[in-house]
Amino acid sequence: MDIISFFLLGVGLAMDALAVSVCKGLAMTKVNKKQCLIIALYFGGFQALMPFLGWSVGMTFAKYIMKYDHWIAFLLLLYIGGKMIIEAIREWNEEIKVNQMDVALDHKEMLILAIATSIDALAVGVTFSFQPQTNIWVAVSIIGITTFLISAGGVFVGNIFGAKFEKKAQVVGGSILIFIGVKILLEGLLGI
Repeated sequence: MDIISFFLLGVGLAMDALAVSVCKGLAMTKVNKKQCLIIALYFGGFQALMPFLGWSVGMTFAKYIMKYDHWIAFLLLLYIGGKMIIEAIREWNEEIKVNQMDVALDHKEMLILAIATSIDALAVGVTFSFQPQTNIWVAVSIIGITTFLISAGGVFVGNIFGAKFEKKAQVVGGSILIFIGVKILLEGLLGI
């Protein structure tokens, strides 16, 4: 995979974190820059950590399933991307209600949210182990930085525009993951 693919993966994976960041921004009367930084660090950090963990686990089993790796990567990304799109469509008409404004960040809650929004990245990390040419350090750095920036932007977007674009972003993110899955499958089948 190349840098552009890592960036697109980062964008696709960051959509769940973006949705939560937008919600956090909704709850701020004025953007709290310190909270924005902490939110972005949680999401960016876990989006970088989880693919590394997935890659580490996958490397243990990669030699046993190399023959089918492109199919596994395709199916994982298809599932993750499809799930994101379906969830966005199901929730399209739901209204986001903010009960309290300017609430202090709860680090326990942020930890849980960061883990929950980065589970998909764990599965993507497993797919990296099937591709020996993947530089894991470049991959996790780009994914983490991309998520950090998108999450920080999400806080501002949520504060300014509200939840208007949240579901559309999830559909785009899911579509990107499916596209990358198809690309990996075609490369595996065609021996590229």
